[in-house]
Amino acid sequence: MKFAVRIIKNQFYPLKISDGANLRHGQMVLVRTEKGEEAHKVFLVNSEIQKQWEKFKPEPIPFVRTMNERDLAELDEIKKLEIQALYKCRELAEKRKLGMNLVQTRYTFDKKKITFYYTAPERVDFRELLKDLTQEFKRVRIDLRHIGVRDETSILQGIGVCGQSYCCCSFLKKFESVNTKLAKDQGIPMTPGKITGSCGRLLCCLNYEYSNYLEAAKTLPPVGSGVMTPDGIGKVAVLNFLKGSVGVKLEDGKIKDYLKKDIEMIDGEVNIEIEGEDNRLNYSEGDEVIDIKSLDNDKNSSTGNI
Repeated sequence: MKFAVRIIKNQFYPLKISDGANLRHGQMVLVRTEKGEEAHKVFLVNSEIQKQWEKFKPEPIPFVRTMNERDLAELDEIKKLEIQALYKCRELAEKRKLGMNLVQTRYTFDKKKITFYYTAPERVDFRELLKDLTQEFKRVRIDLRHIGVRDETSILQGIGVCGQSYCCCSFLKKFESVNTKLAKDQGIPMTPGKITGSCGRLLCCLNYEYSNYLEAAKTLPPVGSGVMTPDGIGKVAVLNFLKGSVGVKLEDGKIKDYLKKDIEMIDGEVNIEIEGEDNRLNYSEGDEVIDIKSLDNDKNSSTGNI
């Protein structure tokens, strides 16, 4: 049997176990990472993950020992210290008037290193803050790590609009590029609540079915093309990919759905106007109007610095 621990970005790393070690799935163990000794849950991996290991050959994580009741009690105390350290760091950052948002604090199990994760819209000079932290947390190595808003969501976790755990904290190993064109091509309403996640960035899942929509689009007449319908001449205004139909605006101004087999494309210009896409959004919580293209600016939303 092969065991693993999941450390960062949903990646499983094989455990380097000494002979005679008796492990079971779900058990808490101590491992040694580049940060020091850390507590993690053991996973019994299946044959598919083992095949991936043979292909990519990840570096095994040294196994230290299984955690006993005393260790688990110590881990609970460390979690309390992490919360206290987070609030203390926030207090010091506010005193220095630094534009940074503290997200999470993590101690190594041996309490020799503490890592503060933060987001910030721009570069932060935290040299004075580091001095304050050094005075506050003595005999501890301090690491301040800037992360993106997508990284923040993957750390804090939560439930998406689909009712499932966020992709970034369940199975995604890296963030793919996402832009508003993906939403437009799939006919999704261009409103923040429909196309953005809790991180404030475009939904990662906009990528998942995009290729299917592209294939479906090949079988339907493009928006703006003139067609002959059972009710007369019209112009294609909407593509309904899932139903395999199109919404046609007729000469009387009404829009009706037709299956592809019930319409015929015609040559020449059809003198019917269809509404263009609006590139501006109204947030319901205020009067601020934003440019939809601003959602395409995904720079530094993920750093991979967790």
